[in-house]
Amino acid sequence: MKNSGWDGDAAYGAMLGTSMVCCLFELAFSLLPITYIKRLFPPQVTSITVVLLGISLCGTGMKYWGGGVVCAEMGWKTHQQVVNANVTLPPPFATCQNGETNEIYGVAPYIGLGFSVLCSLVVIELFGSVFMKNCNVIIALCMGYIIAAVTNLNGEDYVTTDNIAAARPVTFLWVETYPLSFYGPAVVPLVVAYLVTTVETVGDISATFEASQLSTEGEFYETSVQGGLTSDGFCSILSGLMTSMPNTTFSQNNGVISLTKCASRRAGYGAAFWMIMLGVFGKFAGVITAIPDCVLGGMTIFLFANVLTSGINLTHNVDLNSRRNKFIMALSLAIGVGVTVWPYAFQDRRASPYTAGFWTCADCGTTMQGVRNGVSIFLSTGYCVGTVIAMLLNGILPADAPIAYDDHDELVVHYEPGGVIEKVDKVSDEVTDKTPPTLHADKVEEEAPTDAAKQADVESA
Repeated sequence: MKNSGWDGDAAYGAMLGTSMVCCLFELAFSLLPITYIKRLFPPQVTSITVVLLGISLCGTGMKYWGGGVVCAEMGWKTHQQVVNANVTLPPPFATCQNGETNEIYGVAPYIGLGFSVLCSLVVIELFGSVFMKNCNVIIALCMGYIIAAVTNLNGEDYVTTDNIAAARPVTFLWVETYPLSFYGPAVVPLVVAYLVTTVETVGDISATFEASQLSTEGEFYETSVQGGLTSDGFCSILSGLMTSMPNTTFSQNNGVISLTKCASRRAGYGAAFWMIMLGVFGKFAGVITAIPDCVLGGMTIFLFANVLTSGINLTHNVDLNSRRNKFIMALSLAIGVGVTVWPYAFQDRRASPYTAGFWTCADCGTTMQGVRNGVSIFLSTGYCVGTVIAMLLNGILPADAPIAYDDHDELVVHYEPGGVIEKVDKVSDEVTDKTPPTLHADKVEEEAPTDAAKQADVESA
């Protein structure tokens, strides 16, 4: 946009306006009948989504733990071949700034500060009271914050008061405004981004239900998914009107629920109130933003791992004895995890636009570049491409072929597309049971006859 002559305020206003229009895609998706949403997101799809979300987030947490996301992604600048070339490279640089310190990613002091948070969690889990265990997230984070505040690296502090001093005492919405407009080339990337947030929202709500020990089936779950999608789209419009970028669900909250065992909505209302207060009184926000990234990383990587475990736990709703379900999960995770671990097959490296080899498009027009960027976002976001593949396979793959047995067997076992196993009587052709049987190579293990049945056999004889 800068190359097209847009100044900063006008460009930001155009992005706000375009994002508000594109979020209608998510709103339209939320208005689909719940039966269609259920077909798109059956248990095997939602479990894959949450697992891929957790894997992706753990990588982000590790970037924070080593010193920060930007310096982690610019680490290639510290490669020996680059250093030996004596080339002067523009920012962003490969050094992480935490307070006054400015070190390369992954130095021992940064790792140590993040590790102090994890150690605090272990100590609280071993010796803390029930109350302390319920507050372990904030207590462990404060412990890491205090350790960072009282220590330094070669005389340079990890925690400074610069953010606190720069923050306004009181602020509110529309203190600064921007001219809203529409930027066509950004439509495709933003629609893809909203597809990503739609998938993420469904996965996060499923993980919330799992962490809250609620059933991921039934009317309450279905209306929650539909309401969550509606809320996500509507609040994104509201966020744009309040001069902020779109919002989405926050996966870390599922980790907090798993750790604190608190899934009360009243706790959510209280947290929302305090977040509004922190936003209004800027000095408090300055205290939060003064926390070093490496300290935050020690906490977030643990919270993100709880999202991953929630996804693994969701797989208990899926029949993994089914060849069909195993194929869907294997192929979806193969691509989703692979892209998450190494996204640069489709994603440009930071500060290097239009360099991904699959489609450079450096000489394309603005519209085609928008299409290309949208495709790049989709293919390099593991939980998005993996989920879409799972949805596609779930829609086109046939049910497992029935398992045939010898003539003397009384039951035939069928696998349904949803992973449920049903027993069908060969004489009456009626479903007699939907409990998964114990399968052997060539038979179904039958239940041992009861004492009453044995007595009846004796009497008939």
